[in-house]
Amino acid sequence: MRSAVVIGVDVGGKNKGFHAVAFRAGRFFDKAAGCDAREIAEWCRTLNASVIGIDAPCRWSRTGKRRPCERELAGLGISAFSTPSLAVGQVHPFYDWMLNGAELFRLLAPYYPLYNGRSLPLNPTSFETFPHAIACALAGKKLSAKEKRLDRRRLLALAGINTDSFTNIDEVDAALCAVTAQRFLAGTFKAYGDDAEGFIVVPSPS
Repeated sequence: MRSAVVIGVDVGGKNKGFHAVAFRAGRFFDKAAGCDAREIAEWCRTLNASVIGIDAPCRWSRTGKRRPCERELAGLGISAFSTPSLAVGQVHPFYDWMLNGAELFRLLAPYYPLYNGRSLPLNPTSFETFPHAIACALAGKKLSAKEKRLDRRRLLALAGINTDSFTNIDEVDAALCAVTAQRFLAGTFKAYGDDAEGFIVVPSPS
């Protein structure tokens, strides 16, 4: 487990695409970026990743209202974009990034089944996560998103991650997702939500 590869992926819209960061044995060793979900999925497979944390909704809302995971985080004072129904997501350009994330989850599913609340960390797995919630968990308190560029690099450094290779906030957020994948493997994580509308996984609060 100590030598396992874990990956974090930050998801953007059609033009921004994906930023992915890989850790091996707890250290950064590779990254990738691109607008094609298939290429990112193949990169993950090529690295033989054990766990992949993705900053995008893993399931659409069944009701059109906030999913349970989003409501639970809101109860902790952590706001996230509300995930709409698929029907709404397909017609509004704002949700292009969610469609990109859904496509990545779909492509990874045969090799990295989505975390369902019961998956064993030893099995290849993918899960949804959220950088702001990760940062708050690592800090042990609610943080302001206004200071995210400084706070998130500081928290990565405290987690033992050298941030010199990360040139933008998207790579920093991908690295936070990879830290969460490490914590998932170690069993030190908290999952919010349910299997029907998806879990958001974050590190166990400090």
